[in-house]
Amino acid sequence: MPSAQLFDIARLRGEPKIVVVGSYGSIIQSMLDFDHLAGRRSPSVVAIIGTGRKSERYFFGRTEIMIPVVPSPAALPPGALRQVNFFLNLSSGRRVLDSTRQLLAALPNLVGGVVFAEGVPERQALQLQRLTARKGVWMVGAASVGLVVPGSIKLGAIGGTQPRQLEEARLLEAGSVAVISSSGGMVNELIRLVAGSGRRLSWALALGGERFPLTAPREAFLAAQADPPTKAIAYFGELGGRDEYELAELLQQGAVTKPVVCYIAGTVAELFTTPPQFGHAKAMAAREDESARAKRAALAAAGAQVAETFNDIAVLLQRLPDGPGPAPPPGDNRAHLLESRRPALFASSISRDAGGAVQLLGQDLLGLAEQRSFAWIVASLLLGKPVRSAELERFVEFVLRLLVDHGPYVSGAVNTMVTARAGRDLVSSLAAGLLTIGPRFGGAINAAAAAWLEGVVAAKSPAHFVEEQAARRLYIAGIGHRKYRVDAPDPRVERLLRFADGLPQQRFTGFAIAVEQITAQKKGNLILNVDGAIAAVLLDLLSERESYSDEQLRSLVEQEFFNALFVLSRAVGLTAHYLDQRRLDEGLFRLPEDQVTRADVDLSEQ
Repeated sequence: MPSAQLFDIARLRGEPKIVVVGSYGSIIQSMLDFDHLAGRRSPSVVAIIGTGRKSERYFFGRTEIMIPVVPSPAALPPGALRQVNFFLNLSSGRRVLDSTRQLLAALPNLVGGVVFAEGVPERQALQLQRLTARKGVWMVGAASVGLVVPGSIKLGAIGGTQPRQLEEARLLEAGSVAVISSSGGMVNELIRLVAGSGRRLSWALALGGERFPLTAPREAFLAAQADPPTKAIAYFGELGGRDEYELAELLQQGAVTKPVVCYIAGTVAELFTTPPQFGHAKAMAAREDESARAKRAALAAAGAQVAETFNDIAVLLQRLPDGPGPAPPPGDNRAHLLESRRPALFASSISRDAGGAVQLLGQDLLGLAEQRSFAWIVASLLLGKPVRSAELERFVEFVLRLLVDHGPYVSGAVNTMVTARAGRDLVSSLAAGLLTIGPRFGGAINAAAAAWLEGVVAAKSPAHFVEEQAARRLYIAGIGHRKYRVDAPDPRVERLLRFADGLPQQRFTGFAIAVEQITAQKKGNLILNVDGAIAAVLLDLLSERESYSDEQLRSLVEQEFFNALFVLSRAVGLTAHYLDQRRLDEGLFRLPEDQVTRADVDLSEQ
């Protein structure tokens, strides 16, 4: 069982950095709205663990932000791994145990978290109790709508999901009453009763209605007793189980001395001859002493103020020694402003208009044009963030020059020239050439990057990698040249590889060279070509100089980033071929008849 020392409210009043497992838009947005209304300068949710997207759009105030989505906790950037101290698990009941294990294994500074799902198997709930106790982490749930510390943290749907609900519940101002409830719905009712009494919350917690809650009522009461701002406790319990007898014992022993206002639901069960099962897993009185009436009597005898009806709680709250909190500030309509938000049609992380001036990656375009090289701007825009290393900048500059044109013989140039001679305009001619780029022309850099990445990340030996490709009857992208051979190497490749000389690891370049040593023995022209060299060196520079993880490199491959440099550079050459044809003005191009061979194919046998 988690200890009361682990569930320390003071640790919730720090700087929350939350990771959310699963996506539940209204809950996550409510947490961000709470952050904004509480005056935080940055959102508490740093990442979402999920699949299908790279990011999700939310509002922070009236500004749309992108929350990154990663496939596992281990895929979080190193800084986020160290920062995260809380989690909200929104995954299904059957996945809670495995997903929580991953969180506990990957996040070294976790303090605690909330499990939202109902129906966590009881055996797994007991495993979670033991696991969190060993890790020194507290956990609330399952079937919990969360916890909230006014002005500090909102972890879950607790208190409502609309900005106006958060404001009306007075969740932005710290107070003195702790609300503890086994029911998610009733915790919100208690919060509103506290606000209606003129008092403010010190914190509120929905324990969850499962048979084996990960944080028991007893632990929550001890945490309230140990919390200096908390002066009183409001509690909602139910029939079934023996939790309330443990609470009565704490009151009798003096372990809890703060005033307790409570209501135990379920006296209607006495009307049934057979004990009924209510909504929550443990809400059934199998014995007389588990009935709501017996529990009320035990708590009253121990000194708690017990309400006979739920409405009576409002009267008991009014009698608490602490007086009403301050009145809300006049004309405060921040929550109302948040409810009129509308999402934008597109999101862009690379450029925007700021007061009539264009900004690239948050910097003034004119300033960048005056201070930065074209290669730096290109690499930064393509990556979506400023390049940090001079080595990557120099490499991109060299590649842009190297790839600018490869003569009028290649398919892209031919298509551009034919289109130009047909009298079409610049954009049409350029598009005709660019549309030729693919796996057989210009698209091999990305394929080579994918091959080197696969081999290195999977820790394959170069020999095994080559044999595996051969067994699958696949060409190795980045290997092979129609002109150069092992005894007459391509000078461009030699120059490209020099950019990796200063790198200490050279995982990808080393792997590509080792593959070449094997393939060149099979055939002299199966050497590392320009595409393969660019891909290998670029992977190493991004890994070692820009601190890209293997997962981030895989994402760049999926985006086809590595072909972008070819497309950009070759667009210049194709444009030049268009202009050249317009200058020469040779008229419409038509193939001579002797340049087309008739292919007689008998389709009847096909």
